[in-house]
Amino acid sequence: MHGGILLATINAKWIHPSLALRLLRANLGPLEERCGIMEFALRQPLQEKIDPILSVRPRILGLSVSIWNLRATVELLKELRKTWDGGEVPRPFVVLGGPEVSYLPDDAEIFQHADCRVLGEGEAVFRELCEAIMSSDGDTGVCDHALSETRKKMLTANHGFQQVDLTSIKTGYRFYTDEDLRKKLVYVEASRGCPHACEFCLSARESGRNKKVREFPLEPFFEEMGELIDRGGIRTFKFLDRSFNSNTARAKRIMDFFLGRLEEACSQNTSCNSIFTVHFEMLPSRFPPELMETIARFPPGSLRLEIGIQTLNPEVSARIGRPSDPLRELEALRLLRRETNAIIHADLIAGLPGEGMASFGRGFDLLWEVLSPSGGGSSGCHPPVEIQLGILKLLPGAPIARHSAAFGMSYDSSPPYEVRETAAIPAPDMGRIKNFARFWELIVNRGLALAGPSPVFDRFMIMSDFLLAHFGRNWGIPKTELLEAVFLKKMTENT
Repeated sequence: MHGGILLATINAKWIHPSLALRLLRANLGPLEERCGIMEFALRQPLQEKIDPILSVRPRILGLSVSIWNLRATVELLKELRKTWDGGEVPRPFVVLGGPEVSYLPDDAEIFQHADCRVLGEGEAVFRELCEAIMSSDGDTGVCDHALSETRKKMLTANHGFQQVDLTSIKTGYRFYTDEDLRKKLVYVEASRGCPHACEFCLSARESGRNKKVREFPLEPFFEEMGELIDRGGIRTFKFLDRSFNSNTARAKRIMDFFLGRLEEACSQNTSCNSIFTVHFEMLPSRFPPELMETIARFPPGSLRLEIGIQTLNPEVSARIGRPSDPLRELEALRLLRRETNAIIHADLIAGLPGEGMASFGRGFDLLWEVLSPSGGGSSGCHPPVEIQLGILKLLPGAPIARHSAAFGMSYDSSPPYEVRETAAIPAPDMGRIKNFARFWELIVNRGLALAGPSPVFDRFMIMSDFLLAHFGRNWGIPKTELLEAVFLKKMTENT
């Protein structure tokens, strides 16, 4: 690959391969054969990231940057520059892309170590950029003359965001290795965009340009999914679609396809729970009867639904531009628990503008009342459920920043840009919520112990306060010690 194109990223975990890199490579045209992909894990030693990159001496180095790997990517570039600046290895043309760099200010530290950044979707513009660089004479100032127009597209926010025609680009699924299929999540997408404009999400800003949800043609998509399944060993298909069920008829077609392949696999294998799982992110208000009927057909362990509730306070929902119908959303969750085998992962966000501890706690209790084993329905056996308690993040470019002054909101200046305090939740209470979230994940979501019936928020808050005081931390705690402490606290309460 010497003198070629290297696409690289630092994934949050080893099991999370990057679909973005595979898409970029697939759309390079004749340059595809001169392009390679390297993926690293966040906790991987720095030298194990540096050495492979230096060894291939690429002409172009493309790095995908997210909220989770920004710091690690800056650290990587700093170390690489020590070698490049010393002349031991030729310095490549460094291109940055991904959601994190699209809205960072031009003086952000990471841009000191790069030549260009691609804003938004990169399949078309990255190819244009690579063709210009690879055909140039090697001048390091290529971005100033041969790429003058492309550079404007990439560095000017008003003109740089280009939405590609999904019917014209090539997908990158063939670049998933057999190891990826057997041991990692397999990310796929059937659509891009979101019909809503929730202000904590970058989709709100993107909706200002185009609210339309764009869809990949289904027949080629089904063919490629079938090819992945036929390769064997796949564990999980995780859809990146932000609102998979916004189009009910299309959602049913896709789910019917996977159901058919699951039924086929189960007919050939008595352990059909181990065939594969399909993971969809769905809107909580879009579960008509015909979609419920399809969901109910999935066998246990084969369907995982991520459902973004975010808040059950209608006033707060309206404030941030999020459509909300709490009664309808809770009823949909109740039906999913009672009538389907779906594994449910529901999201709540703490720290939204104007929502205090009491309101958030009531919402948490309402959600747990529906999802908990005691609230799901008549059967004594229920698939797993998780409540993901997230902390509001001020993503660069997200419109929710407009509420900061009015609602006394302050945020960390470094990734992941979490809210520190609001007028409704002072910093000490926000710290308690963050600690609650950590212990809820360790104890309840991971099945270490039951949380009990609703209302649970105040009770588990006391438990998480106790655990932090007992251990002095909420990380690196052996499961046995954590479980012993939970039982100790419960026994103390009962005496």
